Amino acid sequence: MARITGIGGLFFRSRDPQALAAWYERHLGIADLAKTVWSQEAGPTIFGPFAASTDYFGRPAQQWMVNFRVDDLDALMTSLSAAGIAVETRPEWDSEIGRFCRIHDPEGNPIELWQPSPQAFPGA
Repeated sequence: MARITGIGGLFFRSRDPQALAAWYERHLGIADLAKTVWSQEAGPTIFGPFAASTDYFGRPAQQWMVNFRVDDLDALMTSLSAAGIAVETRPEWDSEIGRFCRIHDPEGNPIELWQPSPQAFPGA
């Protein structure tokens, strides 16, 4: 049987696509599609539908949340905070699979940043 080998793209609506793409490039290092295709490193990816009643994503109307793997969560949180971006952490977000924090892009979309635990994903 054929199978999926990874996520090929994430597409979403934006009030100002160019400004939002510039924000993602400046603060998260994700190049704008108009410039280049972003190549990501191999590693764990979680595909996880949540209950419709979850408050994990924030506002009830939010249907999705992107989660990006990072290699140094502390350094990225410091950089984002220095740029005036609110970084939210909660002790319960840190678990055996890694450490997490949450930010929001300029249009209010939640972004989860995840530094996977090497013990949970050896060789990943």
